[in-house]
Amino acid sequence: MQHHHALGLGCGLAVATGLVLLGFAPRQEMTPTVEESAKIGAPAPAFTLPDVAGKSHNLSDFAGKYVVLEWTNYGCPYVVRHYKDGHMQSLQAKAKEKGVVWLSVVSSAPGTQGYVTAETGTKLFADQGFKSAGLLLDPAGTVGKTYGAKTTPHMYVIDPKGVLIYNGAIDSIRSADAADNAKATNYVMQALEESMAGKPVSVPTTQPYGCSVKYAG
Repeated sequence: MQHHHALGLGCGLAVATGLVLLGFAPRQEMTPTVEESAKIGAPAPAFTLPDVAGKSHNLSDFAGKYVVLEWTNYGCPYVVRHYKDGHMQSLQAKAKEKGVVWLSVVSSAPGTQGYVTAETGTKLFADQGFKSAGLLLDPAGTVGKTYGAKTTPHMYVIDPKGVLIYNGAIDSIRSADAADNAKATNYVMQALEESMAGKPVSVPTTQPYGCSVKYAG
C-alpha cells in the first residue's frame, strides 16, 4: 500500500508542479474540443476494448447490468485525488456489490501523460488497488472520442437496457484536493441509486472536470 501511495502522490505532485509552471492553477479545468456522441436517454455507443490482462470487453457482454465507464489517467492530479486514499477504489467496490460492472478506460496516446501498456497497466492496476472489472486500453482514442470523453475523470453510467443515464463529472466539487471527497455529492453513485430505485436520475448531465484526455494528435 505504501508503494501505491508513492506512485499516485509522486505522479500527481509532478504534474501539479508542471501545471503551475505553465501558468495553470491546480483547480483550472482543461477540456479539448471533442464532440459528444453519447447522449442521455439514447443507447450507449457500442465498443470492444482489451484490458491489461488481454481480455476483450464488449459493451453488449453486459446487457442486463448497470455499467459505469471511468476515464482515467494515473498522472493527473484530479485522478490522484480520488485514488490516493482509496476513495475511487471504494466506489468501485460498492458498485460491484450492487452488481454493477465498472470499467476504467485509458485513452492516453503513446508518449502522452497517463499512457500505459498491458505490462505497465497490469502493475498500475495492482499497485493502485483497482476494484473495477478491468483497466481498458484505448490508445487510439477511438472509444473515448465516440463517447466524447473530455477529462480524467469523466464518468458515464449505462442502465441494464443499454441506455446512457449519466454523463459528466464524478462529483460536485471541482478540485484536486482529496479532502473534498467526503464533502462532495457523488453523481455516479447518486445516478445508480436513483435508477435502481426506479426513479429518474435527478442530475443526468454535469460538466466534467480534470485534466484533458491525452488523445493522439
